[in-house]
Amino acid sequence: MDTKLVAILLALLSAASVLYTQYDAKPELSAFESWQTKFNVKYESMFEKAYRERIFLENLAKVELHNSQDFHTYKMGINQFSALTDEEFVSMNLGLIVPESAQIEVEQADNFRGADADWTAQGAVTGVKNQGSCGSCWSFSTTGALEGLSKLGYGTLESFSEQQLVDCSSSYGNQGCNGGLMTSSFKFVKDHGIVHESQYPYKGVQGKCSQAEGPFKISGFTEITNCNDLANAIVSRVVSVAVDATNWSRYSSGVFNNCATRLNHGVTLTGVSDNAWTIKNSWGTTWGEKGYIRLARGNTCGVCNMASYPNKWFDFIWI
Repeated sequence: MDTKLVAILLALLSAASVLYTQYDAKPELSAFESWQTKFNVKYESMFEKAYRERIFLENLAKVELHNSQDFHTYKMGINQFSALTDEEFVSMNLGLIVPESAQIEVEQADNFRGADADWTAQGAVTGVKNQGSCGSCWSFSTTGALEGLSKLGYGTLESFSEQQLVDCSSSYGNQGCNGGLMTSSFKFVKDHGIVHESQYPYKGVQGKCSQAEGPFKISGFTEITNCNDLANAIVSRVVSVAVDATNWSRYSSGVFNNCATRLNHGVTLTGVSDNAWTIKNSWGTTWGEKGYIRLARGNTCGVCNMASYPNKWFDFIWI
């Protein structure tokens, strides 16, 4: 981002705000105050509010500049992250523990073009959830694939417990709100099972494990490390994927393509078309396309580097 352009936009926003205040007897809320109201954000001190307002205006300037350029394939917008710096956004919302061997920044062939898939429209995806400020994205990616399996394997869409994975799977290498892996979680579910979300609701903090065993066990899982296999897999199931979400904070709509392949976030792949992967995120419905993002086909954001899905349920455990 050109710092001069940002400075110009900030000056224009500031001037407009001053003029509006001077000539309107009953000025409306400022953009920042409107954002506070919408997202129910309060600050303990005027200093903190002023600091966050400055960050908000910087992010707003970036959004306005990006959206004014018609060569982009996606739009930016204001959301719950708009008063955070990029560094704060990464530290608070991305929680994937990825082996260095998986951090491969390479181009991958993406030649497979089967039928389009949209598992959300087919009723195999639960509503968008929200991980909050806990780095538990990996648990939501895991349950997303398991929930898809419940619908496609047995005709009933179940909602499974992320909190059980956060609290109870540490011995498998997961670290609660400090990160984890989908494959480690699938191993846990294979050995111990998982319960419904209603039985072990999400709290957004790691606590003491209160129910390690669950009735829903899987037989195993399959790992994918290339785009053609991922495109082949998604037409028949929902898939857990790892991505680089460093630049996702201001995404609003369209087909995203502005990222590298430094994996740091777990999400759920729910569909595919000729030009885009469709992904369900875990940041609530006020972010992106009602909680979803579309990535350009190919290895955009490293989506093909580390994918996995559960194979099947053990029939005799299903209740």
